[in-house]
Amino acid sequence: MIEFGSKEYKKVSFTMALGSFLIFCNLYFFQPILPQLAKELEISATKVNWIFASTTLTLSVFLVPWALVSESFGRKKVMLVGLFVPPIINIVMLFDSSFYSMVIARASMGIALAAFASVAVAYMAEEMSPSALTQAVGGYIAANSLGGITGRIVGGVLTDLFSWQVAAMAIALITLIGGVAVLKNLPAQKYFKPQRGLFFHHNRQLLQHLKNREVWFAMLIGGFNFALFVNLFTVIGFRLSDAPYSLPSSLTSLTFLCYLSGTLSSRYSGKWVEKRHPIAGMVLGTTIAGIGMFIAYVDSIPFMLIGLLLISSGAFFTHALAYGWVSQKAITSKATATALYLVHYYVGGSLGGFFLIYCWQQGAWAAVMAGGTLLCLTIFSLCYLLKNNQN
Repeated sequence: MIEFGSKEYKKVSFTMALGSFLIFCNLYFFQPILPQLAKELEISATKVNWIFASTTLTLSVFLVPWALVSESFGRKKVMLVGLFVPPIINIVMLFDSSFYSMVIARASMGIALAAFASVAVAYMAEEMSPSALTQAVGGYIAANSLGGITGRIVGGVLTDLFSWQVAAMAIALITLIGGVAVLKNLPAQKYFKPQRGLFFHHNRQLLQHLKNREVWFAMLIGGFNFALFVNLFTVIGFRLSDAPYSLPSSLTSLTFLCYLSGTLSSRYSGKWVEKRHPIAGMVLGTTIAGIGMFIAYVDSIPFMLIGLLLISSGAFFTHALAYGWVSQKAITSKATATALYLVHYYVGGSLGGFFLIYCWQQGAWAAVMAGGTLLCLTIFSLCYLLKNNQN
């Protein structure tokens, strides 16, 4: 097993973090340029959201299938699919930039990205000692956040300076170079044992998790939390790109730096659990995000940024606690349970965009606050149900 601090550990942990960084760059780089694409394609904000939502939606659907494929063919082979197919898709988009072609291409992107996201932690868990795994996963999650922020800023800045096609080419080139680095530096697995014929077994495990209310309610909390969080950032992009601000995508993309407050709050979640109950923390995190949403109502960019910082810190705090709850409370097949949590998480993010963008179109930020309040109340209700269904 790979031990923490060893030369091999440093090599593997950095390589996995690099792969994670590239995946989330590709996943999110279209998000800040949705307002500009809506104008360019002459379509509504709700319709243009499909270009972003199709990716997260297909990613969520294919997490579990890719995990099953990796049981037969190995983790590394599957992860490399997730790194070498996205550049091809980005290049294909350059030849046909019609709305429906872009939606299909981005949906295909989600399928490819799920290949890496679904099995990366499994690879590390099988090759590393427990102490090394804890440290490596921390770096992996940090790379998730950094990749998402970088992808959004690169997408916004390059689109503003040149075009979204240039941004797509840049991301494709970076991903290709990074993919080659992962191919060369990631060792073949030593402790992986192929297991075939697990399809029906895993289906039974999925049904068992969904029947376990103590686990399923936490999954739903994760989904509604992400629906609120990621799409408030999307809507704020439309708000800042419209009059009276009329900011370019290069500046609106910088709002995603507010995600860094969530990186800090998620790290504090471990200390919270040591002294207090996780469900109380989920309620607190949702409350903080809700307060941030109301502060962002003030028609001032500084107040909007303060609101986004609170939204990010509260939502990440809730996410970390709900994710940890699922991995702890799942009776068997914990890896399947955490994958199923991510399915709820990304489906919530996909569908929540259509809901909050519709609110924005109907009544600007006041309607968004009403819709966001409904999502917060739903999370509070799920927390109540989760508390009452504890074993």
